[in-house]
Amino acid sequence: MQDLNGKVALVTGAAKRLGRETALALAQRGASIVIHYRSSEAQAQIVYDRVRSTGVDAWIIKADLSDLGQSEDLFSVAAKSAGGIDILINSASIFPNGTLFELDEGAYIDNLKVNALAPLRLSTLFASQKNGGTIINLLDTRMLDYDKNHVPYHLSKHALFLFTRMLSVELAPDIRVNAVAPGLILPPEGKDLKYLRELSHTNPLHRWGSAKDITDAILYLIGARFVTGQILYVDGGRHIKGRVYGS
Repeated sequence: MQDLNGKVALVTGAAKRLGRETALALAQRGASIVIHYRSSEAQAQIVYDRVRSTGVDAWIIKADLSDLGQSEDLFSVAAKSAGGIDILINSASIFPNGTLFELDEGAYIDNLKVNALAPLRLSTLFASQKNGGTIINLLDTRMLDYDKNHVPYHLSKHALFLFTRMLSVELAPDIRVNAVAPGLILPPEGKDLKYLRELSHTNPLHRWGSAKDITDAILYLIGARFVTGQILYVDGGRHIKGRVYGS
């Protein structure tokens, strides 16, 4: 088991879903966790209690990442509270419905702010510590194709994909920057396992994965000291199959 004792991880969107599972997985390996949330205070408190039960430190910080000023405040408070950040996990995202023409420009701007520009700003602040470390962004295997029903989200995740590769160059050699691109892992909020069953045929393995598949990939990238600029697709091979979503 990978030892992260003495490390501090800032996990955005840590109150729910993959952010929560990532925070818990890192805590189980000895990392102290800064738990970011936007509105899910009760869920964040549950994560805090579970993290603390592993014997590590934890902090909870609220921030709306659509406000880049709050992104800056998030990192400042996190670094000051924890004495510095060693691992940055950009997991927070928004996932609204919307086709190419039916949404106004505000929807595109909000998605870009939360899903791409906030991770970029947090990464810049992370690098300003000049302490090295590693950054991992959460992407989406659908960014390679065309998700017709979630266009602003699709666009923003593709931007984060590009930022991942750019940052891996700009922040080397002291900081490694990688990403994990999940496929069918969790159903969207409001959906159940029927959603996953109906889409399982879209990847070569004809099944869906688990949150542990994602946290295992994140832990691998944290420990892979000669890996940077990589996108690790955890999608059952979906990224090599090709499909237009929403058709």
